[in-house]
Amino acid sequence: MSTPHPVTTVDLAETPLRDLNRTLHQARQGSFRVLNPRGAHAVACGIDADIAVEVHGSVGYYCAGMHQKGSVYVDGNASTGLAENIMSGTVRISGSATMSAGATGHGGLVVIEGNAGARCGISLKGADIVVGGNVGHMSAFMAQAGNLVVLGDAGADLGDSVYEANLYVRGEVVSLGADATEKDMRAEHVRTVAGLLDAAGMEADPVDFKRYGSARNLYNFHIDDIDAEVARRAG
Repeated sequence: MSTPHPVTTVDLAETPLRDLNRTLHQARQGSFRVLNPRGAHAVACGIDADIAVEVHGSVGYYCAGMHQKGSVYVDGNASTGLAENIMSGTVRISGSATMSAGATGHGGLVVIEGNAGARCGISLKGADIVVGGNVGHMSAFMAQAGNLVVLGDAGADLGDSVYEANLYVRGEVVSLGADATEKDMRAEHVRTVAGLLDAAGMEADPVDFKRYGSARNLYNFHIDDIDAEVARRAG
């Protein structure tokens, strides 16, 4: 039987952020507790090993950016770019995130227990994002692959210019963006939502969600459509 690794505590009131991230980059295993982040930027950024990090307090920009393999849990809120470019592993926050959470994520799971601001999942490339509350405007803009699950409502222009990502929203959608449309919620999509809710530890009935995705009208560019699209966006 393996012996659990002791938890290493790093207090950012005493230790420079650069030293914390250096320690996390050098670690190949183990658990870490981070105290007093006080809104610092790039906390636990660039992890590429199977380690577990708990951050006690709110963080600034790009927390857990470029994340791979391990897990990061933030007991608090996060500013712009939470888990930006995540490749694998799990990033979770107990509070809310501002703009661009999970942007360009290629893999892994991002869980936001509260709300997410504008452009959540922008240019998503294969990661899964589960939001317990609402998401702001232009969420999943140009999302190419992966899943966005929203237990609350979605702001304006959801899925603008979306490619092949699936967007699941339980609540209301203010408006859909260019080329986004409501799609059939088939049995396989119900199973996908159920699996993601289970992975995120959130309770909801997957049949209550609606699915949105690409109407595929923008796959081929037509110069004659420019004036119509400019007029639509203007008003």
